[in-house]
Amino acid sequence: MSTLTRTPDPQDDTRTPRRRLRGLAWLMVRQHRAALIACAAAILIGVLWMIHERSVALDSLHAAGWPAKPVDTLAGDTRHRVDNAFADAARYLGYLPVLFGVFVGAPLLASDHEHGTARLVCTQSVTRLRWLLWKAGFALTLAVVTTGVLGGVFTWWWRSVRPAVSSTWLDGTVFDNSLPVLTALAVFTTCLGILVGVLVRRAVAAMVVTFFTSAAALLVADYVKPRLATPRRVAFPLNGEHPAVLAHAVQVDTWVGTASGKVYGWGTCVSDAAENACRARLGIVNSVWDYFGDDQMAAIQWTAAGLLLGAGALMMALAMWRARRQAL
Repeated sequence: MSTLTRTPDPQDDTRTPRRRLRGLAWLMVRQHRAALIACAAAILIGVLWMIHERSVALDSLHAAGWPAKPVDTLAGDTRHRVDNAFADAARYLGYLPVLFGVFVGAPLLASDHEHGTARLVCTQSVTRLRWLLWKAGFALTLAVVTTGVLGGVFTWWWRSVRPAVSSTWLDGTVFDNSLPVLTALAVFTTCLGILVGVLVRRAVAAMVVTFFTSAAALLVADYVKPRLATPRRVAFPLNGEHPAVLAHAVQVDTWVGTASGKVYGWGTCVSDAAENACRARLGIVNSVWDYFGDDQMAAIQWTAAGLLLGAGALMMALAMWRARRQAL
């Protein structure tokens, strides 16, 4: 029985292997491989580190008797160790939005304009709009994936050790570094950097401008944050036990009040020589708290995220409009 065999082509061994990525996808990975590698490393190292620190914190708390014992009764060094490790992770995560704006967003288009890459790409068979969308999409994907994974693990860690963490959920330590706010901040600063880069068209100058404008924008966001919802008010007997609704609540303001609901500043009668007589004369019998309840956290976070994403979308639209019309 005879068999048919194929004569090997001597050119087979010299053929260039086909790339899995082609066109603009290959260009994005090739051109921004440093940012891609940095983000992958940040995700891997950050996730492993936070998982380890969470495990260490829970082991320390369980060894000290928690949750059978209240956290307030545990040794101070145990609580400080857990709180400090959590605060360190929050501080590092807090740098991510600015880093994305400065090192990913700002040079994204400014560098291509400065070095002539934009002119080279757009003289090929690629339209300018398609190139711009690929560039912006790649940068935003990096920001969303990196901060989404790290913010999700950080939120998981916080919910596990929450009683031992001194920061309230409205503090930047928790609010700004957990989902969805961390991702929204990174998208906002990245869009801001892209817009600055389109306007300035010089990479280093755009990075410097983006750094200062991002820092200013984050300060404004921190000021606006407690104004995204209406605080609630609760009254309870003066010097009495706090009601259950104040568990995990964020205190906004404190007053003293009468049984009829009239409120005075918390320092009323404190410096009076006859403090009790002063309170009796004014009818002060209650402590009054303005607070954000624990169930308001999600609404405030998603409101903040929505505003940040909306502002980012406006800046991105302006950047795309400007980039399509300016000379290469």
